[in-house]
Amino acid sequence: MSEAGGRVRVSRGDEIESIHRVDAVVVGRSPGEEARFGDPDHLAFWRSAFKPFQALPVVEDGVAAALGWGPRELALAAASHSGTPAHVRLAAAMLAGAGLSPGDLECGAHPPYDRESAEAVLREGAEYTPLHNNCSGKHAGMLALAAHHGWPTAGYIEAGHPVQARIREGLDRWLDVDPDSLEWARDGCGVPTAYLSLRQMARAYARLGRAAEAGEEASHAIVAAMRAHPELVAGPGRSVTRVIQDTAGRLLAKEGAEGVFCAAAPAEGWGLALKVADGATRAAGPALVEILSSLGLLSASELDRLVDVGSPSVRDVTGVEVGLITAHMHGTVAPVAGGP
Repeated sequence: MSEAGGRVRVSRGDEIESIHRVDAVVVGRSPGEEARFGDPDHLAFWRSAFKPFQALPVVEDGVAAALGWGPRELALAAASHSGTPAHVRLAAAMLAGAGLSPGDLECGAHPPYDRESAEAVLREGAEYTPLHNNCSGKHAGMLALAAHHGWPTAGYIEAGHPVQARIREGLDRWLDVDPDSLEWARDGCGVPTAYLSLRQMARAYARLGRAAEAGEEASHAIVAAMRAHPELVAGPGRSVTRVIQDTAGRLLAKEGAEGVFCAAAPAEGWGLALKVADGATRAAGPALVEILSSLGLLSASELDRLVDVGSPSVRDVTGVEVGLITAHMHGTVAPVAGGP
């Protein structure tokens, strides 16, 4: 891994308390060039930034059309949602419409990312269920895909299941490498996720955005849904939702666990991928905004709206600001073989 690239610094008072190293790459901004911030060949698991591609077969195979799923359902199928009541209700409705139930979900349960929603469940004396899992929309899509084809719904998360084979098969068009040649491992929700370079992630996002802009049916449906419903793709206040909202849908964004973040501008044809080396998700938003700002990929008004994503406050438990998180990214523009 290169020592160049970027650092995200966390201050407390007048001192730097923590530093996170970041590698990133932007492809497709200029023909034959890429902007590198550290090592574009940094290998990482794609984690939840893989979700838009995992959702594509739901449209390609006619599942969404058969079930009458529109942009809200497709946005949730590509989401890492916050587990609010609205998210939970939509995931449950997706399952019911496909003749399935929450008991079919194999993603496991965890508390909602949204603190108020998590506390509300406890106040009601209820338990967290797989519907609260941030991946329940993705899993609802996978289950619906299995049911549509008549495949077994049990074990749909396993690498050898037809659902996962179908997802790997569809991934071939977005990458420069054979998906079967990649290393795969079990994600936090149990399904396989790929281990690949930041350059491959960025190129996949650039290609997805361009295909959507060109009107390719499945790509357009998933990308348009995410841009139209950023509140479903993540949740209130989260960086992904803010990036899509505060650019009025000009940008597509999706994060993954362990500090992975991908973005694209469909109308402009570029894609971005970054990885925080130590996995600290708090560093991803500031790194993203600093990279886009340094390359002139945010307008002045967009940058103004995203100022708290680019430089969020560190607060004590009473809400008093005690420091800041700031990114310092150092990039180079370099020629690259092949187009993005």
